[in-house]
Amino acid sequence: MCPTKRTTRLAALCGLLLSFAAALLPANAAEITDLRGRKVTVPDQVRKISIDDGRYLVALSLVQADPVKPLAAWPRDIHRIGDATYAQFVEKFPALRNLPQVASSAGAFSLESVLSAAPDVAVVSLGGGPTDAQVAQLQAAGIAVVFIDFFNQPFENQERSLRILGQLTGGSAKAESFIEFRRQHLEKISQRVAKLPASARPTVFLEAHAGLTGDCCNSVGPGNVGDYIEFVGGHNIGADVLKVPAGKLNLEYVMSRDPKLYIATGGVHLEKAGGLVLGAGYDAARARAALQKISKRQGIAQLSAVKSGNTFGLAHQLVNSPIDIVVIEAFATWVHPELFKDVDPAKTLDEINKRFLAVPYVGTGWIGLK
Repeated sequence: MCPTKRTTRLAALCGLLLSFAAALLPANAAEITDLRGRKVTVPDQVRKISIDDGRYLVALSLVQADPVKPLAAWPRDIHRIGDATYAQFVEKFPALRNLPQVASSAGAFSLESVLSAAPDVAVVSLGGGPTDAQVAQLQAAGIAVVFIDFFNQPFENQERSLRILGQLTGGSAKAESFIEFRRQHLEKISQRVAKLPASARPTVFLEAHAGLTGDCCNSVGPGNVGDYIEFVGGHNIGADVLKVPAGKLNLEYVMSRDPKLYIATGGVHLEKAGGLVLGAGYDAARARAALQKISKRQGIAQLSAVKSGNTFGLAHQLVNSPIDIVVIEAFATWVHPELFKDVDPAKTLDEINKRFLAVPYVGTGWIGLK
């Protein structure tokens, strides 16, 4: 069929618009839409990037055989990945030890440190990072600024963030491969949970950084890791009162709700405080002993979840991690053990270590009281 004059004109107009859009970009440049919805012009071949969160090393480890090579600087926030994991990275990629330091997303943004490191692109965390004025200063200095997010809204933003890191570092193929792997595992869970009635969703209390202080209870609301609980067919009691992703629950409130499951997060950062320790550098016996200790605290010990043994520990470094699929699968087996008796997060982690991660995750990532 011959094209009409109208379709011919439309085709010509589309071609003209595409040509005009391409002309707006500098030569040897590409455009990325970041997690704030900003269209950012970056070099077609980015040489170096800076990151403001050490956990992005894990994401880079998924898309690069050498995750340190693309880095101009990082925040040296070793506590976010743990000493043992940092030692693994340094042993395999010694250049990490001498990389310049920029500010962590947990603190105030340092314009000077990024300017000094002179990356092509500064990768910063959504919800933190530079002000609009600082972004303008960096761009004026020839440094593009790209916002990503693995932590505030992991379900919504993780794929896009990993895809951006892949684009910036030439690891798009690896990023897409892992995204598909994660998506298949998520679909297996979501399809089964979709058939559950609301009455079949057990109540769950998650205490973050369990044992960090003498009081209780740091927890999660809507978004963040609270979404994981809802996704696997549980009901997060924190979301009933907290209006932000992270906050504090009153112990009396927790006891009044008497949740069916208690999940505590911890890691090496709690060792000095005598809190829950697990993750890289800890074996199962040490992790379980720490979980037993924190579950004996006044108020927590009286929960039905503790009395029945439905008490679990999770390495905080895995929370909102780029390899969060193992956390989601662990949650699924805890919340609905019969429904997900064929799901094995340890097997999933083993496959991720073998197929994707340049630096494998080792140590006890999760543990049960039983």
